[in-house]
Amino acid sequence: MKMTKNTEKKLQHFIDLIIVFTQKDLKVRYKNSFLGYLWSIAHPLAFALVFFIAFKVVVKIQVENYTLFLISGLFPWQWFANSVNGAPMMFLNNASIIKKVNFPRNVLVFTHVLQDMIHFLLAIPVVVLFLIIYGKTPSISWCYGITILLFIQFFITYGLSLIVASTNLFFRDLERLTILFTTLLFYFTPIIYSEHMIPNHYKPLIYLNPLASLMISWRNLFMGGILNVTEICLAFIYAIIIFFLGHIVYKSLSWRFAEIL
Repeated sequence: MKMTKNTEKKLQHFIDLIIVFTQKDLKVRYKNSFLGYLWSIAHPLAFALVFFIAFKVVVKIQVENYTLFLISGLFPWQWFANSVNGAPMMFLNNASIIKKVNFPRNVLVFTHVLQDMIHFLLAIPVVVLFLIIYGKTPSISWCYGITILLFIQFFITYGLSLIVASTNLFFRDLERLTILFTTLLFYFTPIIYSEHMIPNHYKPLIYLNPLASLMISWRNLFMGGILNVTEICLAFIYAIIIFFLGHIVYKSLSWRFAEIL
């Protein structure tokens, strides 16, 4: 079934907006920044060092190749956390544009998440470097596995960011609550510890966390080239639910954006 000319025009307009806003955001982020790309990897690497000292050196956690284990989870987590934590101010920071120009407001959140996804992709060579250090090589399954997980994480992150960005216009305390939420969620997600370390009677609870199966899948893919179908399906279900929930919240509130701003 062919798209109508009106639908094609709207789609092209949406794509053009994504390109323009993404270019603008990247220029703003790296304006007068000497280190540039290095900032994309510095934060997770610094946390990896802290967690390595705390859990491997001091606590002596029994996880093989712990540095690689950490960055395999910290890099995709940084994408999620940066996008969601930055979402509360997305519409507020672009109030002047929203008031003056008629365009789909959700494109601001879309490009915000897309930009953080690009930074995550630019950090993958660091994962490859650590693989080589530990005597491993990337698996052929990365060719399709990364694409699948990118798709799933994008829609989870975008949907949740859309909820946060929309509701923050009406409940301004949400910005602080979002940071608290992502901090707590980090420790409830198997990133600095393995899911196998969780007692058996608590293991089912970990999958109530929509990020758990996704982060486990990233780590398994990076470290062993493994894609668990059950984990992928569960993460995909969460992605669909959160994505549609995000659009429902956005559609129900967006008509008042200009008024509130």
